[in-house]
Amino acid sequence: MSKTAFLFPGQGAQSIGMGQQLAESLPAARALFDDAEQVLGYDLARLCANGPVEELDSTIYSQPALFVCSLAAVEQIRSETPEIINLASAAAGLSLGEYTALVFAGVMEFEHALRVVKCRGEAMQAAADATPSGMVSVLGLELAQVEDLCEQSRQPDEVLRIANHLCPGNIVVSGHNASCEKLVENAESAGAMKVVALAVAGAFHTPIMESALEQLAEVLAEVPMASPRIPVISNVDAQPHSDPEEIREILVKQVVSPVRWEDSMRLLLDDGYSNFYEVGPGRVLRGLLRRIDRKVSCTNVG
Repeated sequence: MSKTAFLFPGQGAQSIGMGQQLAESLPAARALFDDAEQVLGYDLARLCANGPVEELDSTIYSQPALFVCSLAAVEQIRSETPEIINLASAAAGLSLGEYTALVFAGVMEFEHALRVVKCRGEAMQAAADATPSGMVSVLGLELAQVEDLCEQSRQPDEVLRIANHLCPGNIVVSGHNASCEKLVENAESAGAMKVVALAVAGAFHTPIMESALEQLAEVLAEVPMASPRIPVISNVDAQPHSDPEEIREILVKQVVSPVRWEDSMRLLLDDGYSNFYEVGPGRVLRGLLRRIDRKVSCTNVG
């Protein structure tokens, strides 16, 4: 029998209107948005429904918004097909989505995790504001080729390194702006099919985010955590962890560490998982998964 895993999206999957139908039609989803308003101090449901897009796309707002909308999608599954909730025996989330996965797995309570997500977004935005930096998507090159490209393009005393290894031929690089610009210049001659500067606040998943760590660690230290009821695959090392103290440490480290998404998916595939649900806004994770293994099933909910 095929095994089922839930996948939760990260920043970039947000769009105007996300979660609106669930908030209007499903009481359990509406309750999440109401609770979120108490924690965040603003009307998240209205922001998701109406924008403006510049606000929803900002790190401070997009991270809590995606977190809540993805858990609202869990409530949709629980309402319509509760047996699927019981079938899900592993979870993973892309960057921010790892927090959603941990809540689904019972590691943190919703409101506690939302406070951490709020802090994470604010701390990452502050780190980005302090250093002009960005992220670049590189398509059509192998991992070793992108590593070489980073070496060639990195400017003196700057950071430029792989931030997300998403799937074969899809790698995201983060670093200081000048180094990112040089990488874009060099990429075509290196054989890249496409290079796109991403519309993000800064160089996530690199040491440029180090100033966010202390604040995030302090908030995480205050949050009660339990061992997960199902394995949650960590972005940092593409492995599951059961010790709450380890999970705390990994969540702090995640902000400055590359996201090993392809390795995480291969771990699940090798363990017999072939039935996946992308739970939350967007269809990014389904596309990445199909680039790793075209035979698997991945259903979008939310």
